[in-house]
Amino acid sequence: MSEREGRSIAVFCGARPGVRDEDLLFARDFGTALARHGLGLVYGAGGAGVMGAVAAGAVAAGGGVTGVIPLHLRDRERAVEAPGATFVVRSMHERKALMYRLASGFAVLPGGIGTLDELMEVATWNQLGLIEKPVVVVNHRGFFDPMLAMLDHLVSEGFLSLKERLLLQVADTCEEALQRLGLTEPALAGTA
Repeated sequence: MSEREGRSIAVFCGARPGVRDEDLLFARDFGTALARHGLGLVYGAGGAGVMGAVAAGAVAAGGGVTGVIPLHLRDRERAVEAPGATFVVRSMHERKALMYRLASGFAVLPGGIGTLDELMEVATWNQLGLIEKPVVVVNHRGFFDPMLAMLDHLVSEGFLSLKERLLLQVADTCEEALQRLGLTEPALAGTA
């Protein structure tokens, strides 16, 4: 068994589709990339939006998918439409804690307040040494540019150290994100 087999990446993203179809297509491609590299997906068990797209991509490519959803969101996030194994938990805190345990690293795709909450919590847990797992913001089409500028502002204002800021890695593509998660080798120059 290779080192990456049996490893899973938690993907934080929106249960809504957003206004750009390209976000859904990119999420599906990200799920496909995970599966192609033998990596499982851990996600919020939503069958809609960006969340549903990333899971659909992973399943279509033969990847393992594990969803974690609190009971009170099961209908709202259309969990019955979500592929893969699903854990139903009592609260958002339990959802996040189980996702953190199941994951080898974290990737963040477009989403709203809940996505930002999950991102900031894993960043904080890494900052405090509660976990030591890579976190990558997948900044496809510059979606996260305003948030990244805010983090840089926190550094310049002395509220965040540069070392802490660098806990949140940034990637523009699926393959770059997997490289930053330490799960693939960088492509050799001149190869496709």
